[in-house]
Amino acid sequence: MKLPSPIKTYFDADGKADGAAPMSAFAMDAVVEDEGKTYRGSDAIETWWRAAKAKTEHTAEPFAIAQKGDVTEVQAKVAGNFPGSPANLTFAFRVADGAITRLRIGA
Repeated sequence: MKLPSPIKTYFDADGKADGAAPMSAFAMDAVVEDEGKTYRGSDAIETWWRAAKAKTEHTAEPFAIAQKGDVTEVQAKVAGNFPGSPANLTFAFRVADGAITRLRIGA
């Protein structure tokens, strides 16, 4: 599957339980929505990333991609230390100027 460069960078890091935060993939003022919470800006996103990895030791393996207007939706199998693992989740990305500007993660 051919993923846009910043989305590939994100999933390359997310594919490892101990992966480093993929901050190079995000715009400085990016927004992430996950589990009902919103994280704005690089510092908040990096804190979210590290806390999620430490808590669930999850990995994500993309298996489908679809373009819906300016949103790239990637379906991924997410496995880790959380109830219901593994789960198929949707990662909805907005990308501008080669960086992720918005990411919404949901079922």
